[in-house]
Amino acid sequence: MKAAVLTVSDGVSDGTREDTSGDLLAALLAEEGYEVERRVVPDEREAIAEAIAELAEDAAVVLTTGGTGLGPRDVTPGATRDVIEREAPGLAELMRAESVKITPLGALSRSVCGARGRTLIVNLPGSVRGARENLQAIARLLPHAIALLSE
Repeated sequence: MKAAVLTVSDGVSDGTREDTSGDLLAALLAEEGYEVERRVVPDEREAIAEAIAELAEDAAVVLTTGGTGLGPRDVTPGATRDVIEREAPGLAELMRAESVKITPLGALSRSVCGARGRTLIVNLPGSVRGARENLQAIARLLPHAIALLSE
């Protein structure tokens, strides 16, 4: 099964930062048996939306990392809403609920989850720790969500 990791970061895009959260997510997906495609885009709404739409053509799940906070360049949730057809608010709510058990800053996440065609799209934070913790919060639900979308 195919999966994709989309890193949303000006720094990674311009080569001034390492893609540590993208590396982590790709490794976690590979451990679960996914064939993983990777892509990096800057924090630009149109570029993010275009990349999500393209990746969703072939992947069962697209994980984004980065751009989910309150900063003016954090536009991933809006770009995601531009391309999803059905939102899955329970997944985002679960991620936030689990995050605030670890840090109150988890309440500031604006992550969006939803479906485009037969693809599940999940926004994750850009930090390694945040990406891991948020993915772990919903990991047990992903196989069932993906199965429902493939029907």
